[in-house]
This record gives sequence, C-alpha cells and structure tokens, in this order.
Amino acid sequence: MRFRKQQEENAASKSGGRKVRLKKRRREEQGMCGIAGIIGYRGDGAGAVRKMNQRMIHRGPDAGDIWTDEQRHIALGHRRLAIVDLSENGAQPMHSPDGRYVLVYNGEVYNFRELKSRLKQDGETGCWRGGSDTEVILRAFSFYGVERTLRAMKGMFALALYDRKEGTVYLARDRMGEKPLYYGFVNGSFVFASDIAALKELPDFHNGMEERVLPLYFQYGYIPAPYSIYQDIYKLTPGTFLKVDAGSLETKKQGYWDLKQAAKNGEAHPFTGTQKEAADELERLLREAVKGQMISDVPLGAFLSGGIDSALVVSIMQAVSDIPVRTFTIGFEVENYNEAQYAKEIAGHLNTAHTELYVGKREAFEVIPHMAECFGEPFADSSQIPTMLVSRMTRQHVTVSLSGDAGDELFCGYNSYLTAEEELRKLKKKYHRLPKGLRHAAGALCGSLAGRSELLYKAGAYLTMETLEGAHCFNGREEARSGYLPKNRTRLPDAYKEYPAGFLGEGVANLMLMDALQYLPDDILVKVDRSGMQYSLETRMPLLDRDIVEFAWTLPMEYKFRDGVTKRVMRDVLYRHVPKELMERPKKGFSIPLHEWLKTGELRDWAESLLDDGRKRCADVIDIKTADSYWSDYTEKGIFSEKLWYILMLEQWMLKNE
Repeated sequence: MRFRKQQEENAASKSGGRKVRLKKRRREEQGMCGIAGIIGYRGDGAGAVRKMNQRMIHRGPDAGDIWTDEQRHIALGHRRLAIVDLSENGAQPMHSPDGRYVLVYNGEVYNFRELKSRLKQDGETGCWRGGSDTEVILRAFSFYGVERTLRAMKGMFALALYDRKEGTVYLARDRMGEKPLYYGFVNGSFVFASDIAALKELPDFHNGMEERVLPLYFQYGYIPAPYSIYQDIYKLTPGTFLKVDAGSLETKKQGYWDLKQAAKNGEAHPFTGTQKEAADELERLLREAVKGQMISDVPLGAFLSGGIDSALVVSIMQAVSDIPVRTFTIGFEVENYNEAQYAKEIAGHLNTAHTELYVGKREAFEVIPHMAECFGEPFADSSQIPTMLVSRMTRQHVTVSLSGDAGDELFCGYNSYLTAEEELRKLKKKYHRLPKGLRHAAGALCGSLAGRSELLYKAGAYLTMETLEGAHCFNGREEARSGYLPKNRTRLPDAYKEYPAGFLGEGVANLMLMDALQYLPDDILVKVDRSGMQYSLETRMPLLDRDIVEFAWTLPMEYKFRDGVTKRVMRDVLYRHVPKELMERPKKGFSIPLHEWLKTGELRDWAESLLDDGRKRCADVIDIKTADSYWSDYTEKGIFSEKLWYILMLEQWMLKNE
C-alpha cells in the first residue's frame, strides 16, 4: 500500500509524494480550524481536498496539509489556526505512533493534560513529540478506543479519525454542537467538511437545493440539524459519531452522550443543598472551566455585553487571572439597543483592559454583503450582524475570546419561559370550556380556511393547543403568511414539534431543554462560530463545559427562576464579584435596530436591489407576491417583521450560490 503526504501548494500536485513545507502565514479576516475529507473518490482525491481546504483557509490561515490513502481512495485535509503548541509538532493530519490512526481535528479539548496523565497512569508508553491536545486525543483513541475517548473528552470539537487497519473512518462532534461538521454524498463519494461551502468546491458537486427545508427555515430563521440546504448533505448532530466503512461507504451513527438523558438524570438525582451551596458549586465548576479555557499560546480575551452571562464569565476570568483580562464590546447610538455603557461600568469595576466600539448603519453595511459567504447556508438571526462586528474588532487585539452564551438555556433566562405557562393558562380558560373534540374540529377548520389570515391562523393554533411544549413551538415563530413563502411547502420532520410533551416533570424545564437541543446548537452556536471564524477568532464558551451542563440540570427550578427573577443561582455567583446595582435592569439581548436601519440609505438600497434580483432569479422556490407583501408592509405601513430578514438572507444566499 502506498501512502502519500502532501502540503497545500500548487507544486504539491506535482511533488510525487515529497513534502513541500508551507511558510506560516496569517491573513486578516480569516478564522477557525477546518477539516475536510473524501472517501471512495476515483479521481484526484488530493486535488479535490486541496480545493476544499483552500475554500476553508478562512478557518485556518496558519498552515494546511493533506494526507491520502490512494489504495482506499481516501483523502483527509486540515487547515490550522494555531492556538496551543504553535510548532510543527501540532501539525495535522497527525499519525498515531504505530501508524494505525490518522486524525484531522478542529477544536480544543480542555482536559487534554488530565487525559495525558491518565494515559501514562494506565500504561501508555512512548515518547511525546509535542504539547498539543491533538496528539493527546490521538494517543487516547489508539489506547482506549473511539467511544471511550469521546466520553472522556471535555471541549469543543469536530474530527475525523481514520483507522487504517479496519478501513474505517469515524466522524465525531462535541456534546453541545459548538463546532460544525457537514457530511454526505457527492456523486457517489462520501464527503465531509467543517464548512458546507467547501463541499461545493468538489468537481462533481451537483447536489441541488433541498427545498423541503425551506418551511423550517422560514419558521426558525435557520436550518435545524440534521438537515442542510443541499440534498444528501447533513449536519452531524451533537454528541454523536458516525462510522463510515471505507469500502462499502455504509454509515452507522451512534451517540456517546445524550443531552436529553443528561437532563433526565439530573431530574432523577436533584441537587439537595441550599441555594447558597448551589452557588458555591457553580462557582467552583466555573473556575475549573474558565481556567481550562484560558489555556492558550496566543493572546486571549472575552466578549462583554453587559448582561448576566458575559459578566459572570469575565468576573471568573478576572478572579483566576494575574493580569487584567482583555474585554470587548460594541455599542449602538440607538439607546434602546445599547448596553455598552453597562459593559464599561462592569469592566471598570473588575479592572479589565476594556475596548469598546460604537457602530451604526455604515459598519453594518460593511459586513451584511458577506453574510452568505460567512454562514454558508441561509441563516437569518439578525444578531449575526453585531456578532460579526464584535468579532472583527476583537480579532484586532486577540486570537481567542471567551463568551457567555448558553446561560439562558441552562439557567432559565429567556422571557418566553416566564410567560409561556401563564399564556397557556389564559388560552385554556378562554377556549377549553368547549369539548376537546369540538375544539379540535373548529381549530382544524380555522386552519384550513386561514390562508394568509393571521386571525384564523392563530385561532386554529390556539384551539388545538394542549401543551406547554406546543405553545413554545408556536410562540413567535410563525405567521400565517410565512407558510406561503416557500413554493414547495412539503416539509421535513420538525424536531421541536416532535419533542415529547412532559418528558421532564417541570414544564419550563422542557422548554429550556427544547431550546438547548435545537435553538442553541443550530442558531446561537452557529452564529458565534461562523462570525468568529470569519476573522480568525477562536470563540470558547465556559458555560457549555460538560460538568456545568450536567450540574445545571440537577438544580431545582426555584434556584433558576422565582418571583420574576431569572438565573437566580448565576446572579448569586455574579454578585460576589460585581455589585448587584450594576446588573439590575431589564434584559435587552444582543439585538440591533434593524427595523430603523433598513428604512433609508445604503441598506435600503441593498434590500430593494436584492428583492428585485430575487423576483427574477428566486421565483422558482419563493412566492414573490408574499415576499413583496412583507416589504410593502414595512415601507408603506411601518410594520416590520423578522420574516423580511429571513427573505433577504435566503435570497442573498441563492444569488451568491446560483
């Protein structure tokens, strides 16, 4: 069997197996590490993966490498943003000492030093060539096997491990879905990549748009896993690994960790201490997580928005750091959307080295044209704009930034959780005096007659609504007209709507779990990862540490929400570091005055031009009449709907990828 290792230069295709060293280079506006590969490809596999790697150079500007097994028609590629062990000892693809395994890996495993010590204690011998986490997990895979190693890893990652002896490739993704991994089939070959746009670089890529995801997109503003915008291309779901037979290309997916089960276990084994003891334990776990996530051989900082979550993360960072932590925030001139002044006060109290930038329409217009390129598939959470702007600014100073995301889903932070039960009670009081059979018949009739009528549409939903989970699925996510936006309204199964009502005993806990299963990985984490990688910025989230996630599900709901106060135990920890009076204010969220910005100037011109082009080129999949109605409502009546942004982002993606 002949194996060849190639570096990514044009000369590599002519090198005949010799190594060609790349000079380390750093480009502006590039991003996170990326992996790619192809199995069963009968053409130039190395050349195909080289094209995918080149498309992902924004994920890893520091180095690139390709490895091939020509007999089995396998090629693996990697782009590197060096964070830990900046030497060649951390370069990938990486081989196990015995030559059996080859690994390409994107992410950070924060407990790699503990894993290394455990390997030595358990009898793994041999010389270590460097200090990277990549080498540690590769040795662990070789020593412990795939599933046991994945269970032991704490961090964020997406990886591909090739077992040369068995002819098997394993794809794996972290527990909560921080790092992306797309996979599927292109013209009979099995392919995978960190960036869905990289798959389009394959010479044989002719996968059409998966129109059945459009109803889900127009419901949520993103495409939920396991689906993607392309036919036969999927997202690997968090906490799972996929086993691919290199010969037959048969696949088998298996979970190594289950968030639903973690929540169920937490409910079955609740925390029995006081709320103060819960805060003590949360702070201990946060200190451990933050210390691990502050390991870096390059400059590091944190986002600071002024909210509970980011303030808590920064407080713990400063508590465990010997020097002032670098913190970054952006502000808006529109007062109702601006939290920069609060972030500045928090930074001043903690004595961080703080940087802030005020932005407006002009700065937004600098990033909006790049949305389709950045996210790779339609994505319409408008907070993508400030996230990209703060990532761009932060990258001018550091290479790694910690973030406070996930506090809402784990510690009951969203306002919708607070109102859902009361709203359902009101609905039941209003409608449920009618016999169930009659209510459902009336609801079905209203639904069938609704058309684009908002009144009948909502009446149909309310009459048939029975559960808190059903109310959460409906609340704020759909409008009557939006169902008519995709011309083909055949839809794929919706994980939100398939969530088993009453899975957890506490009603609000079910809503939190629903969001942690879908909204968090498919919206929030996509937004943060893609925005950061666009500018060579690695983002880390201490609240998604495995031990914190599992601990959160053991806490009684009253430790999270009581008497109108959210995130109670998080606040208890935070107020040990930051005065309460700095934090007691209404929740704003990380949003922008989009409804104001689109009214005039360059952004209005951009939107109208996009809609005009969409009428000509997107009419096969979008109902243009319905799309126009959203724009006319906005421009003529002043009625702004988030669905308008969904339309613009889909049309932008379609026009960029036609």
